[in-house]
Amino acid sequence: MEFRTLVEQRATVRQFLPDPVDPADVCEMVRLAGLAPSPNNSQPWQFIAISRRSTLEQMAAAVRNRLEDLLPRPADEDARRAGRRVERFSTFFAHAPLVIAVALEPYESVIEGALRGSAVTKARVNAMRGYPDIQSVGAAIEHLLLAAEEMGYGGCWLTGPIVARTAIERLLGVKAPARLIALVAIGRPKDEGARRRDRKRVEEILRFVD
Repeated sequence: MEFRTLVEQRATVRQFLPDPVDPADVCEMVRLAGLAPSPNNSQPWQFIAISRRSTLEQMAAAVRNRLEDLLPRPADEDARRAGRRVERFSTFFAHAPLVIAVALEPYESVIEGALRGSAVTKARVNAMRGYPDIQSVGAAIEHLLLAAEEMGYGGCWLTGPIVARTAIERLLGVKAPARLIALVAIGRPKDEGARRRDRKRVEEILRFVD
């Protein structure tokens, strides 16, 4: 598929057919995700593919429990409706044929070596640089989504479930210093016609500095 067509066609999918995702396709998606740019070619990512239904249900239950702790119990119906929407968007992944959890591993940047002996901490340097490690994981996830699209799958990039990071990390065996960053739900789209959404025109998002 031509790259431009692939990008234009890709859209978020939250409802999937029950068809399983071929493990060979998962390997290829992750291989392509791993070709994303990263600071100093550190490749600070790990991918965990989960298709076991009981594990996905436990992950969703952990998210529900955490949201119950976090969200207030308002009397206002609009607020209650918003809370239900947050829960739905954060837990629908339990019904996907496959979820890929993406974990971030620590890396040492070149500037950290140059700053040894300085009072500037690694965390401060990372913040000043705009968190290049997290940016690179975002690039890898976009590669993953485009690869899934090209293979005829749909996907959804989720960060809502990360409110239950500790519980999900425990379920998946993610151990420090690695930490969970996002989930990606993948499967064959249930409804192709419901996938398209309007985007801003290029004139609204682009500015030239001549």
